[in-house]
Amino acid sequence: MDENYARFSRLLIDRPHARVLRVIMNRPDKLNAVDGAMHRELSEIWRVIDADPDVSAVLLTGAGKAFSAGGDLDLLDEMIADFATRSRVWQEARDMVYNLINCSKPVVSAINGAAVGAGLALALLADVSVAGASARLIDGHTKLGVAAGDHAAIVWPLLCGMAKAKYHLLLCEAVTGAEAERIGLVSLAVPDEDLQARAMEVAVRLAEGAPHAIRWTKYALNNWLRAAGPIFDASLGMEFLGFAGREAPEGAAALREKRAPRFPHAGS
Repeated sequence: MDENYARFSRLLIDRPHARVLRVIMNRPDKLNAVDGAMHRELSEIWRVIDADPDVSAVLLTGAGKAFSAGGDLDLLDEMIADFATRSRVWQEARDMVYNLINCSKPVVSAINGAAVGAGLALALLADVSVAGASARLIDGHTKLGVAAGDHAAIVWPLLCGMAKAKYHLLLCEAVTGAEAERIGLVSLAVPDEDLQARAMEVAVRLAEGAPHAIRWTKYALNNWLRAAGPIFDASLGMEFLGFAGREAPEGAAALREKRAPRFPHAGS
């Protein structure tokens, strides 16, 4: 891989097709949980890809059994404890979303296994999302004790409607890949064993299509997401405000101890 991508240590990057760049979140021993290094890299790589004249389409997936299990617990603890860390990760989370939206190259996500947190954000903001039928998509923010901020408010209502968005985001209700296709949350659901081949097929078709026509169509459609920018900015700000409150420490502790959280009453 050329030197432009050498610095992305948490991402495995290759070119399975002359015009397709494959980006694999690569912490399989941690189910591709997003630690500080991966979070930074997932916010930066889209600008590098956008500037790469040899890339016409991107395939994003996860190594091993999961797409991404969400935020690494050590990173969550740092965000809860330290304002500087919260401020840095908030900026990266904002850039992750806007840089993907503004990347001119079409992005295909191949959603294998669990997709949570920042990984889920990228999976659903991809231009074409392909899920394995048994994949599990979970926005777990409110269970953690923070607002659903890192992508959900900007895209879920557009994809599956407000009623479904509120049900799944307020309750952290999981969605299988098959159900996600049924409600419009993903573009396609396919048998698990066909996932990577089907997603690659889509990426190759995009890469071999009319480049300006495809990129300009993406640009125009993504104005729906740009128009929702104030909604996203508010949700992201309230998410990170929550990391300084009383609920996030309990949510993180419950995750570590694999138990139900016991949140303090809002009036207490």
